[in-house]
Amino acid sequence: MPPGKVLQPVLKMKVDELFLCWLSQPTTQLMLKDCLKRIKNEEKTEIGSGDAGNSENERFTTKNSNSKQSILGDIRLPLMPFTPPQLSISLPLATSTSLRNASNVKGTRRSSGTRVVQTKKEETLPPSLSQTIPTFYFPRGCPKEKVNIDAVIAKIERTFSQFPNERATLDDMGKVAKACDCPLYWKGPLFYCAGGERTGYVSVHKFVAMWRKILQTCYDDAAKFVHLLMNPGCNYLVQEDFIPFLQDVVNSHPGLSFLKEASEFHSRYITTVIQRIFYTVNRSWSGKITCNELRKSNFLQNVALLEEEADINQLTEYFSYEHFYVIYCKFWELDTDHDLYIDRKDLARHNDHAISSRMIERIFSGAVTRGRKAQKDGKISYADFVWFLISEEDKKTPTSIEYWFRCMDLDGDGALSMYELEYFYEEQCQKLDNMAIEPLPFEDCLCQMLDLVKPQYEGKITLHDLKRCKLTNVFFDTFFNIEKYLDHEQKDQFSILRDSEGESPEVSDWEKYAAEEYDILVAEEAASDQWNDGYEAELNPVDHQKANVLKYQMEKRPFFEMPSHLADVDLDEYDYEEDFE
Repeated sequence: MPPGKVLQPVLKMKVDELFLCWLSQPTTQLMLKDCLKRIKNEEKTEIGSGDAGNSENERFTTKNSNSKQSILGDIRLPLMPFTPPQLSISLPLATSTSLRNASNVKGTRRSSGTRVVQTKKEETLPPSLSQTIPTFYFPRGCPKEKVNIDAVIAKIERTFSQFPNERATLDDMGKVAKACDCPLYWKGPLFYCAGGERTGYVSVHKFVAMWRKILQTCYDDAAKFVHLLMNPGCNYLVQEDFIPFLQDVVNSHPGLSFLKEASEFHSRYITTVIQRIFYTVNRSWSGKITCNELRKSNFLQNVALLEEEADINQLTEYFSYEHFYVIYCKFWELDTDHDLYIDRKDLARHNDHAISSRMIERIFSGAVTRGRKAQKDGKISYADFVWFLISEEDKKTPTSIEYWFRCMDLDGDGALSMYELEYFYEEQCQKLDNMAIEPLPFEDCLCQMLDLVKPQYEGKITLHDLKRCKLTNVFFDTFFNIEKYLDHEQKDQFSILRDSEGESPEVSDWEKYAAEEYDILVAEEAASDQWNDGYEAELNPVDHQKANVLKYQMEKRPFFEMPSHLADVDLDEYDYEEDFE
């Protein structure tokens, strides 16, 4: 140490050493436990009532002769914050005022030397309160009465005992579906969920294990159906999940027996049905069908009707082959290069250029299409065309209203402004001028549309406003479909409203259009007599067989007759994955 420098103690180190020494005493630990117990029992604990008469050295002694009262006074240390500027040569356990309070350890606090610590009483909720709230959220269905799972499994095992080696093929799964109390056409999902696609059959043990798990976790048909079709780890259905189920319907439904030989049309029909399912069921536009969405729709009821209805065309909401025929023929007319994609010019030719070019641009902008091909290559697929055609011909359904609202909402703010309405109406006026028809001024047209829709807020039209309106088809046609706009103008508005109120809800605008177009297409094919002219010479023996099947269907009921160039489609060039994005 340098000469002249005085050795000075480090106060903080000494304080820490004394505190640890005090804290390690057995009596200190017993006292702290007792104090914590008293605090837990909501008793008052006084701190800082130590013997103020003791000297400084006596306060820091480590002998066990200290009284409990003096030890209790040192409880300040771990509870009070440590402030170095206030430190002195000894620990400030009590001030001079503590001498007056020593005789009354339970008195009220009058100085920093005596302090009464009282824990805050917490109001505990009665334990029975949470039990009185009934469970209201059932993502996998509301549990019903106690299901005798063992009885169901025994019934399934008896059914499997009828098959060789207790193994069921896909053809046998109809009986197994009935043993599970499921509709007949659940047989495909049941077979594939049990791993039948790998071996070609399902063993009784594998199926029982799979179905027992479903019965224990899924409590309604929607949850069971989603579980059968979904990928592992998911709780929703994407478009690809429906392909095996619909392929089984194509292969086994009697109303589609004529289609077995024309395998090149299987993918087109399946694509159409999948798009119609998502168009109707997937109300969130997410591309993922949840149990709740499936539960709110009528899709499972239509699946059950597949067993009862031999004529597939009676199931008009999803499975009708006639509807597929109309959609595909309309697409084929526009797809001039037959690559199963159409561009802006192709779509503009629909219905003799009735759709405005500004609306065509909005459709290709990605507002209502899936995938990146519409924006990247300027083309839309057949799957996108299904949505377009159904929305164009029936503008009263919730999905079609959302479809066209998305297209007209240029800035995406959730409301149609007067500027956006004028933007689309300008092209309508140009078309009317070219037809030598004097257009209605926009201000007058706007007044008519506002009276028609009756928006809740002035100056804008929301999606909710349009869904409340009964004449949304008149509203949309006014701004981007010139042919239908002129048809509405030629009719009396009161008669239009009267017709809309008197229409039967069982027949939609789309069903009317599909029925009319199908009759027209069949009449055109029959009049052209293509089967007996030059087309027949181009058919190979396989095509002759297909033609005979299709010709039989037309004799029974005018159903399907397609030029031979449809048979030349190379399926290897058809990219299925992008249709299901």
